[in-house]
Amino acid sequence: MTAPTSTAAPRKGGRWIERWDPEDEGFWQRTGERVARRNLAFSVLSEHIGFSIWTLWSVLVLFMGPEYGIDPAGKFFLVSMATLVGAVARVPYTFAVARFGGRNWTVFAASLLLFPSVAAFLVMEPGTSYSTFMLCALLTGVGGGNFASSMTNINGFFPLRRKGWALGLNAGGGNIGVPVVQLVGLAVIGAAGGPRLLLGIYIPLIAVSAVCAFLFMDNLAPVRNDTGAAKEAVRDPHTWIMAFLYVGTFGSFIGYSFAFGLVLQTQFGRTPLQAASITFIGPLLGSLIRPVGGSLADRFGGARITLWNFVAMGAATAVIIVASVQESLTLFSAAFIALFVLTGLGNGSTYKMIPGIFQAKALAQGLGGEEAAAYGRRLSGAAMGLIGAVGALGGLGINMAFRQSFQSAGSGTGAFVAFLVCYVACFVVTWAVYLRRGTPRRPDSIASEAAPRPERRLSYVQV
Repeated sequence: MTAPTSTAAPRKGGRWIERWDPEDEGFWQRTGERVARRNLAFSVLSEHIGFSIWTLWSVLVLFMGPEYGIDPAGKFFLVSMATLVGAVARVPYTFAVARFGGRNWTVFAASLLLFPSVAAFLVMEPGTSYSTFMLCALLTGVGGGNFASSMTNINGFFPLRRKGWALGLNAGGGNIGVPVVQLVGLAVIGAAGGPRLLLGIYIPLIAVSAVCAFLFMDNLAPVRNDTGAAKEAVRDPHTWIMAFLYVGTFGSFIGYSFAFGLVLQTQFGRTPLQAASITFIGPLLGSLIRPVGGSLADRFGGARITLWNFVAMGAATAVIIVASVQESLTLFSAAFIALFVLTGLGNGSTYKMIPGIFQAKALAQGLGGEEAAAYGRRLSGAAMGLIGAVGALGGLGINMAFRQSFQSAGSGTGAFVAFLVCYVACFVVTWAVYLRRGTPRRPDSIASEAAPRPERRLSYVQV
């Protein structure tokens, strides 16, 4: 069996790959795996820088002392706006991959990060108006879009049996840009440097990521914009169910990443250096464990891992509420870091569920083999951008909840109670839709009917 040929006319230059069939084991072993891994490596680099720029203001607000004249509510609003733009940008970024090519779009998206970085470099000083800071924070949101285009691109390179690992590694490598920018910020603060030094470090790194994407990545010609797939994904209830679950996992991760340092400063009176010395730990561990969540989902099923992960997230949140009421910084920090780890684990398992669900639907419709795999790639690629966008909006909700909680009660306890209710709802939805016994033709059982290799059944087919 040979890899299918794109029906489109061949394109000259631009590193276009006209033939691509990762589900063909022979093709995968000969050339597919090597090319896919190379693209994955540089996709991770670009997404990593994108996440760092997106969450840049979670660090910059720590530099903004009384001389800036911005209260805690104003700072929470600044980081909320960056979250909002990052969420909205994920939708067009998803479809840009098929329109322009994964490699071409990665080069453009990486280069675009220079605008918010240079803008912040120019205005970051006391006396600048709040509206100017707000505009700069909005611009950094384009870094959030990089996740959607990167995940959509890598989804097309890997076979279904490796998607949990590949998507988990791609997302985890990108997510780790959050703790890295916070660590760099900690070093700058510790060295008594200013925010411009932090920005001066990242501007050349942006250029490096764009050049690497230009030199070493590829475009997949068989991937085409498919408005029919987008419309079908919008109409499919599983798209919105998974978007809700992703609000609980990724929305929590990115929302807490923006807010953790501000919560420590506002509720526990930590200095910028004290806050920065703690804030990076949670995002770091949450990013590193994301591929583990994908691998566990490959082996045991994404729905099962996601279900019990929400139980653990609820337990960690309950501990945070107790620590917040008792004003115990040690217990609060430990439980918050544990919650970060769980958000990362859940990020990997929920994203693994997406291609499995649409593959299962294809099998339920009587499709098989490459036809079912192509259907799964087509629908899951379209759905990922929508799911990622809604999930990122969860981060906006978290920051706005913190803002309201601190404004009304001077504490984040009320916000954490709301988050606990959300995790309970996510648990119920996961169980009712994907794991409840007696549910007709559950996606995990449908998919198991078509496992091509019995010895790999659990890792290949479960949602």
